[in-house]
Formats: sequence, C-alpha cells, structure tokens
Amino acid sequence: MATALIVLAAGQGTRMNSDLPKVLHPLGGVPLVVHAMASGDAVEPDKTVVIAGHGADAVETAVLDYNPDAIVVRQSKQLGTGHAVMQAADALAGFEGDAIVVFGDTPFVRPETIAKMAASRADGNAIVMLGFEAADPGRYGRMIVGGGGLEQIVEAKDANEAQLAITLCNGGLVAADAQVLFALLHTIGNDNASGEYYLTDIVAAARAQGHCASVVTCDEAETMGINTRAELVRAEGIFQAKKRAEALENGVTMTAPETVFFGFDTYIGRDAVIEPNVVFGPGVTVESGATIRAFSHLEGCHVSRGAVVGPYARLRPGTELSENTKVGNFVEVKNATILEGAKVNHLSYIGDASIGARTNVGAGTITCNYDGFMKHRTEIGEGAFIGSNTMLVAPVKIGNEAMTATGSVINKDVPDGALALARARQEIKPGMARKLFDKLKKTKARRAEEAK
Repeated sequence: MATALIVLAAGQGTRMNSDLPKVLHPLGGVPLVVHAMASGDAVEPDKTVVIAGHGADAVETAVLDYNPDAIVVRQSKQLGTGHAVMQAADALAGFEGDAIVVFGDTPFVRPETIAKMAASRADGNAIVMLGFEAADPGRYGRMIVGGGGLEQIVEAKDANEAQLAITLCNGGLVAADAQVLFALLHTIGNDNASGEYYLTDIVAAARAQGHCASVVTCDEAETMGINTRAELVRAEGIFQAKKRAEALENGVTMTAPETVFFGFDTYIGRDAVIEPNVVFGPGVTVESGATIRAFSHLEGCHVSRGAVVGPYARLRPGTELSENTKVGNFVEVKNATILEGAKVNHLSYIGDASIGARTNVGAGTITCNYDGFMKHRTEIGEGAFIGSNTMLVAPVKIGNEAMTATGSVINKDVPDGALALARARQEIKPGMARKLFDKLKKTKARRAEEAK
C-alpha cells in the first residue's frame, strides 16, 4: 500500500530562546527534522509532506537538502496539532494510501517502531496511535483503553483525577488511511483548555463513527521531544552514547570513546582505530583498517582501508582518500582525491586537487586554488615529489615522477619526469648583517629618546 509521511515542523519553540526554528537545531550534526524524516524512511514513503511555520524558508531548505522530493507546506497560524496535519490535505488530495504523522522535534523514534505502526494498520486497525508507559505521566496525554481497543486520548489539562492516574501516555505519532484521517480532522473542535485542535481527538471521533483504534507501544526514551537547550544537550548525549556503543559492537577500536563525537550518518568499518578527541561531521565513511588519530575533524569525506589521518588533521567535504594514504598533522584537505600510497604528512593545504599514487607532498605545501572569484584545480601525477613550502598556483598540472624544488612558486605545468625550480637565486653579502644590526639598534635608541 502507498504511504505518505507527514512531518509536523511548524512550531516556533519559544523555550529554546533562539532565532533558529526549533526543528533546525542540530543533533549529531544535522537538524532535528532530518532525524524525524529518517525514522519515517522505514516505511519507504511515496510522498513526504513537511508542515513548516516559523522560519519556513530555512526549514524548507533543510528538508529539501535531505529529500529533494519532499513537499513543504506553510502553516501561517499554529492552532494545534490537528490543525497542522490538516495543512497537508491539499498536498495529499486524491492520495490513496496510509498517512503516518511524525513530529520534527522528536528525533529518537526508531524506524522499527514506525514499521510496527504500519503493520498494525495493515492488520485492519483504522487508527493506530503510538503510546508508552511513562515513569512520570505528568503533562502527557492519557490513553484510555477498553475492551474494544483505544477509546480516546485525554490531554493532561483536560483529564480528571482517575484519568490522570493512567500511566499509558500518548507518544504523538499516528498511522491512518490518509483520507479517513482528514475526514476525521474535519469533525473535531477546539473546545478544550488550550483552545486548540488536538490531533488526538481523532480517536474519539473514529470510535464514534464505528472505526477501530489501537495502540502500538515503544520505550519512553523514543518519545523524547526537544523543547529546551538543556533537553537538546541531553539528547546529544543520548545520541552519542548510542553511536559509540554501535561502533564498539561493530568492531571499531576506540581508546577513549567518550571523547569521540559522531555525525548522524557516520559509518566506521570493522577494525578501524579511532583515537581520542576525534569529531565526525555528516557524510563520513571510514573503511575497515583505517586509523583516525587524535584531535582530527572529518566531514563529507571517504577514508579507505589502511589510510592514516592525523593527528590534528581536517578533512572537509569532497575528500577521497584511497588505500594506504597518509594525511598527517595540521593538514587540511578539501574537495580533493589522494590516490593509493600518497602522503601529505605535515602543515599543508590541499584543496580542489588530485594527487597521484605514491606521490609525496612536502611540509608547508599549499594548492593556491582561489583567485578571489573562482576555484581552480591542481593535478599532480603518480610518483611525484613536491618539495617543502611549494606554492602550487592553480590551475596547474604536475606530471608523473616530476619534482618541485623546496620553496618554489609553481604557476606553469611541469612535464613528466621534470624538475621545476621557481625561486630567486641566493646572494651572500659579507658583513652586511652586522651593519644592518648596528643601524637598527641606533634607530631604536633614537626613537626611544624622542619618545621621552
């Protein structure tokens, strides 16, 4: 059956005390809303509709970066969760299939849980709600279950004493036939303590029309919503602990795992070694047997088997390291390919470049890739030797087994096997240093006397 994913991401999140929309605050290096969309990917949705409100343009950019086929709908007034879901009605007009509603500020719902909700719908339950047993029910909506299944959900503000004693609480997510969902939403009102249109009221409305409703339960931790900076910090800790445990379980060696920070989609292969204080941004793959040494930062890059990175290295987006390469201390690489066995060991910047197999790049080398307006590419062949402190002024090509002399500024192509020297001839002037020192000392003394 076709499935549509509806993501509620319109809230301002005033408790975050931020100009940034709540759903755009990062967790694991990507916005909260991306986590919600990724969880929904478990059901392989045919359509994804995101309801945006506060900061809608920025939310749309983040959503489309993750899923270019998503539909972003604006909610001009925030009148409750039921009203928010109704904003998706036009985008899903004529859609025949199920709709699953998730929340953009609830990042920990497991894909398996959403799959269970979809399976419950397939078993014939018209409305499927997510619930959990709360250790402290507090402000959560209470789920009233009877012999015929889920009867209604009562918000804490509207609950009586007996209902408040219930510990089965509303987790927010909904699965239902899309058109039935919208039809039910048309019947609900806002006669409640908040004056809002509650999505949860569809349960009572469905039962009144003879539909059956059921509950799929999950662990309370999955339903954690992010409303404050403190909760965001707590969520980051939970996320990182989970990623570290997964890495160790998958055979990754980490000598100080509590100091390693993972991105949302970081992949580390078996028998890779991650030293202390390494940070992974989004889009990083490290293959089996690679070593990432201490205090390195990686994002948007691929590190192949046997490669060694760091310490104190930075790999930026577009970096591709082939097998048995080395990128050493205080080296930055961006949008560059370094082929098998090549080495860039010290104090260098390699940007918009390709470096051939077995090439050695000396300390202090810089690919001068930006002219103030455009980026240009440097191409270095196989088995080349780039002398220390070489400036490669792009666009430029260095041939196979070519060499550049230390301290050279190279702005012309170097043929295969050639040596390029581009520096001024050294001159020696005997006694000149002492004369200059004497002159400078006298000048300094005179200025000090004049300043009195």
